[in-house]
Amino acid sequence: MTGGWQPVESRSRLWTSVCVLFVLAIAGCSSPSPGSTGSSEAAASGRVHEQAQAALVRWAEAVGDANQHGLVFVGELTGQIGDWEPAVGENNKIALMSGQIQTTESIATQAPPPGEVRWANGNTTSVDLLSAARALDEMVKSAGSTCSDCRPLEITAARLTNGAVQTSRGPATAPIWEFSLQGTNVKVTRVAVSGHVSVVPPPWDPNNAPEGISIDSARGTADASQFTVSFVGAPGEIDQPCGADYTADAVESPLAAVVIVVEHRNPTVTACTAIGAERTALVRLSAPLGDRVLLEVKEGLPVPLLAP
Repeated sequence: MTGGWQPVESRSRLWTSVCVLFVLAIAGCSSPSPGSTGSSEAAASGRVHEQAQAALVRWAEAVGDANQHGLVFVGELTGQIGDWEPAVGENNKIALMSGQIQTTESIATQAPPPGEVRWANGNTTSVDLLSAARALDEMVKSAGSTCSDCRPLEITAARLTNGAVQTSRGPATAPIWEFSLQGTNVKVTRVAVSGHVSVVPPPWDPNNAPEGISIDSARGTADASQFTVSFVGAPGEIDQPCGADYTADAVESPLAAVVIVVEHRNPTVTACTAIGAERTALVRLSAPLGDRVLLEVKEGLPVPLLAP
């Protein structure tokens, strides 16, 4: 992706990905034993629904803090343009993830005039913008790791421009701050929109990881009540020894819907390879999605809504 915008993953998100792969590996190498269903499955189902309810509460609190729920960005708000050069890459990548950023020149502290977010279907919304200094401050605060030995990145200039972003209503173009850095051609970016809704997931505990299958995206339109959700699951269908079928349900509120994917695995006892595959399931809501967002069940984070 040389020259293109790339989202920056925090250490917590990377750790989450590692945990998901670990769980898939365990699931892929084993199969249900006789008598393993029943109370254990009921307990897991109950915990997943508790997670869903907790996610709806966190989302309601986030919407209340932001005083709106029409604009929801998906994924990391910090990104980069270009690839780190070998001479600085090892330091700069970790420094950015840990928020080790400082300025060598003064940057604007006054917010620019309102900007516009534009979706692929032509819809737009007017948004208030952050100053360069405020955007940098949010970038540092959102860092998901620490690095006491890193050499800080030094910002030399800031430019307000537009860039591609992902939202709960699909891809869009939004105002972003583009920061130039000392000693590299890479540009660091941060979404410049003020007042968007964001939610902080609960701390990730690898010894007590959340239950359920986390969806990656959904296909459909905001005026629909039926969506196809995508996620990582078994590589084959239930008629295969290591396969599974999937169904999906949703726990809903006036502000969001948490998608719960249920796996129906082939009960044949056999050795399975630790390979996951992209799978889909259909979920139906009680009413059209409208201004609400779709959340995944493990951390309660919004997922992108893609064109059908």
